[in-house]
Amino acid sequence: MSIAAIVVVVLAAILIGAFGIRMSRTTSDFYVASRTVSPLWNASAIGGEYLSAASFLGIAGLLITYGADMLWLPVGWTGGYLVLLVLVSAPLRRSGAYTLPDFAEARLESMAVRRASSVLVVLIGWFYLMPQFQSAGLVFRTITGAPEWAGGLVVAAVVAANVLSGGMRSITFVQAFQYWLKLTALAVPLVFMLLAWRSDGFPGLPPGDPWALPLHGREHPLYETYSLILATFLGTMGLPHVLVRFYTNPDGRAARRTTLVVLTLLGAFYLMPAIYGYLGRVYGLPATDTVVLSLPGRLVGGMGGELLTALITAGAFAAFLSTSSGLTVSVAGVIAQDILRGGVRSFRVATILAVVVPFALAGTARSLPVATVVGLAFAVAASSFCPLLVLGIWWRRLTTVGAMSGLLLGGGLACAAVLATITGGPKTGWMGALLSQPAAWTVPVSFTVMVVVSLLTQSRVPPGVARTMVRLHTPERLNLDRGDWRPRSL
Repeated sequence: MSIAAIVVVVLAAILIGAFGIRMSRTTSDFYVASRTVSPLWNASAIGGEYLSAASFLGIAGLLITYGADMLWLPVGWTGGYLVLLVLVSAPLRRSGAYTLPDFAEARLESMAVRRASSVLVVLIGWFYLMPQFQSAGLVFRTITGAPEWAGGLVVAAVVAANVLSGGMRSITFVQAFQYWLKLTALAVPLVFMLLAWRSDGFPGLPPGDPWALPLHGREHPLYETYSLILATFLGTMGLPHVLVRFYTNPDGRAARRTTLVVLTLLGAFYLMPAIYGYLGRVYGLPATDTVVLSLPGRLVGGMGGELLTALITAGAFAAFLSTSSGLTVSVAGVIAQDILRGGVRSFRVATILAVVVPFALAGTARSLPVATVVGLAFAVAASSFCPLLVLGIWWRRLTTVGAMSGLLLGGGLACAAVLATITGGPKTGWMGALLSQPAAWTVPVSFTVMVVVSLLTQSRVPPGVARTMVRLHTPERLNLDRGDWRPRSL
C-alpha cells in the first residue's frame, strides 16, 4: 500500500504540473508565474515547498533523540517568517527582480556582487536539495528494501519533469496541492494514534527521564541551542526558493498578506511533528528519522496501521517533491541567467544541472540526521543573504565593497563549516559544535564586516541608491515615473 501511495503522489504531481504547462508560455511564466499568484495560492505553495523532509520526518527524529531542545526547530522555522514579514517581503517584491542576484545587482549596481550572490544561491540550493534526496532514499528503503539511491532518483526525475515542462507556473499548483496533502497525511494518522494512546491509559515518560529537560544530551547545549535559534530565525529570509515566491505576488501588499497566511499554515503543521516525537519516545521507538513512519504500525497495527503508514508515506514523498521543485526552480533560474544565456531553453538546461549535482552528492550526508543537514543550509543563508537583504533594504550607506566583503567572509566561513561537517561527519568537542552550528559566529561576522567596510568606503556607495531606496519603500499605487513620489508644495 505504501508503494501504491508513492505512485499516486507521483502521478498526481505530474498531472497537476501538466495543467500548468498550458499556462506557461513566456520567460516570466517560467521564473515568477508572471507575478499573478494570489496570497492564498502562494501561501499554500510556500507551505508546500518549505515543509521539507526535515519538517515532515526530521523534527520528530531529532525530538526523540535530543528531547525538548529540538522544539526550537519548528519555532524558529515558523518565526523566521515573522522577521521576513517585518523586514523584507514587501520591499523585495517592489524591487522588480526575478532572483536574489537580480536584487543584489539592482541595489548595489555591481556585477561582482551579483556573481557572488549567484554562487551562494546555488550552494544553498544544493545543500538544501541533498537531504531531500537523502530522505527519499531512506523512506524508499524502509518500505521496499531498495537501495537508498533509488528513492532519490524517483524524486529527482519527477521534479525535473515538472520544472522542465512549466517552470514556476507549473510547480505553483503542484506545491499548493502538496501542502494540504502533507497536512492531511500527518493529521489523520495522529487522530487514530491519539485514540490508541488514550485506550492504553495515556502512558507517559518514565520518572526521571531527561527528555523533557532543556539543555541536555549534547556537549555544548547552550551554545548549540542559541546558534540554532539564530540560524532558523534569520536563515528563512536568505533561502532563495522561499524568496522567489514573493516575486510572484502582484504587489507588496499581496506579499505581506501571503506572509501572514504562511505563518498560520506553518503554525498548524508544526504542532504535529512534536507530538509524533513525544509518542515515539513514550513507546520506545528507535531514535531515527523513520519514527513518523513507524508509529502507526506500533500504536494502531493491523490493516489500519498499514493504511495510515501508506498515507504518511504519501505525505513524505509530497514533502520531497514540493521542496525539491521550489529549490530546483530557484537554482535553475540563477544558473540560466548568470551562467547560461537566459531564456526558456537555458532554464531547461539549468534544471538538469540543478538536480544532478545534489543527487550525486546526497550519499555523502547520510551520516547526519536530515534536519541537521537542512539546518546547515539555514546557517549559510543567515550568514550571507540575511545581512545583504536587511542592510540593502534599510541602510542606504551600504557600499559595494562592504556587501562583497560580508558575503565572501560570512558566507564563505559558513560554507566551509558546512562542507567540513558534511564530508567529515559529526565531530566532538568545541570544534564540532562550532562547525555543526556556525550561525552564532558567522552571522555577527557578516553583519560587522558589511557595516565596518561600508563606513570605510563611503565613496563606493552606488550612485543610484536614492532612487532605488524610494522604489523599495514606496507603495505600487504611486507611479514613480510620473512623479507621484515627489512632495507637493502646499
